[in-house]
Amino acid sequence: MGKKLVSYYDLSYATDIANKLKSSDSKFDAEIFLDYLNTNLGTETFLVRQDLYVNAFELALNIEYKDYLELFKSIWGSELKKETGMFTEGWWLWPIGRFVERHANEDPIASYVFIKEFTKRQTGEYAIRPLLIQHTELTMKTMLAWSTDQNVHVRRLASEGIRIHLPWAPKTVAALNYFDIYKTILTNLKNDTSKFIQKSVGNNLNDLYKENQSLADEMINSWREDELTAATKWIIKHGQRRL
Repeated sequence: MGKKLVSYYDLSYATDIANKLKSSDSKFDAEIFLDYLNTNLGTETFLVRQDLYVNAFELALNIEYKDYLELFKSIWGSELKKETGMFTEGWWLWPIGRFVERHANEDPIASYVFIKEFTKRQTGEYAIRPLLIQHTELTMKTMLAWSTDQNVHVRRLASEGIRIHLPWAPKTVAALNYFDIYKTILTNLKNDTSKFIQKSVGNNLNDLYKENQSLADEMINSWREDELTAATKWIIKHGQRRL
């Protein structure tokens, strides 16, 4: 049996990220950070462990949220060069995304800016969720703009971040409450050549079918008014796979 994902975020990992943060900001108290994790890490589930790291960040350095974002940016490294890699290369950034998920609504604009760049290195689909719930219209409009971005990871976030049933995330019906924007986002992405994005759009359709089949059919019928590309055909098939 392979190593469980949660097991990667052990004390060795904690030491590595503490050293990175300490090197960037000497006020970061690595001792407090590591003592907290040494005391509290055990057999918890993946997301509970991520929350322990967020707690440790907060204890180790008492600064404003925006200042934390700048600190994290100073250590997060280069953008992913391919569609894949968010878990194989960017896995170590997950606690940072979890921190933003907890605090995003403290400064939505700063959070949007950070998340757009963060998703190029790991994934912003969870960090964006609290903003989608509390600042729904602004977030949907932001995702609409991102749906035509040149970066494949940003375009994918525009779709994946607004899913009704995103695994490991609370349900949100922003797609239903702002259906015109939602429909435009998915329509912008329906011919994307990236399979990474096609899968996300298909999963969006599948989520929509679970909630409101008539709206899902309405969207697909509007796409069929023009000749369907191979990408759109695949998305529709993926979206209807459980019908």
